[in-house]
Amino acid sequence: MASPPPAISRSLFAFSIFYGGMVCIAGVLGNKQVALGPLSALGPVLGLPPLAIEAGISAFLLLVVTSSAIAELHGGEVATRLVRLGFIPLIVSILLSALVWVLPPSPDMQPANRDAIQLVLFATWRIWLGGIIAYGVSQSLNVTIFAALKGREGSRLLWLRAAVAGMLSQIVDTLLFVTIAFYGEFPITSLLVGQMLVKVVLSAVLVPPLIYVFVALGRRLDGTATPA
Repeated sequence: MASPPPAISRSLFAFSIFYGGMVCIAGVLGNKQVALGPLSALGPVLGLPPLAIEAGISAFLLLVVTSSAIAELHGGEVATRLVRLGFIPLIVSILLSALVWVLPPSPDMQPANRDAIQLVLFATWRIWLGGIIAYGVSQSLNVTIFAALKGREGSRLLWLRAAVAGMLSQIVDTLLFVTIAFYGEFPITSLLVGQMLVKVVLSAVLVPPLIYVFVALGRRLDGTATPA
């Protein structure tokens, strides 16, 4: 008689679905550059152009928070497996984008809509490769740092562990992606510095409160009490 499949907690099930969705949408959102008010003004102060960042950072920060929450609730090994499984929707979404891009558009499409979607779907092989490598390394690093810090200080200072892991992983993500995607195409120093600065600030501001929301939600889904 076959043994029953292993049970999966409600929080892990829900967070895994959410994680896969964020992996796929991050690349789409990254097609838009956004200026973030006071952060944009920091550029000229530092001798850089006005700072802007790709909107995909919103999804990537949610990936950081989700993987950290899973590491907090279910352990670093489970979170690492989730990061590895995230390659599946990421690569499939890239392949589907490439396929749809080469398919001929319907003659009934509005020219503006046709040109816009072709622009959104298009990316060079270096951008795709940079996205895959940066995702794998930065998300794995986030989980590794978060779990290592938890092993040192226990269940306290959740906000600090999440912020440190998030900031360091975003620095590595920017360094890998920008270098792989654009090195040799144009000078990338100012782009690297600006992107790292904005991502570090956003990670420090947004990740700590969000990690508490996600961990509390996970415990609520699993029916477990919040530790004192």
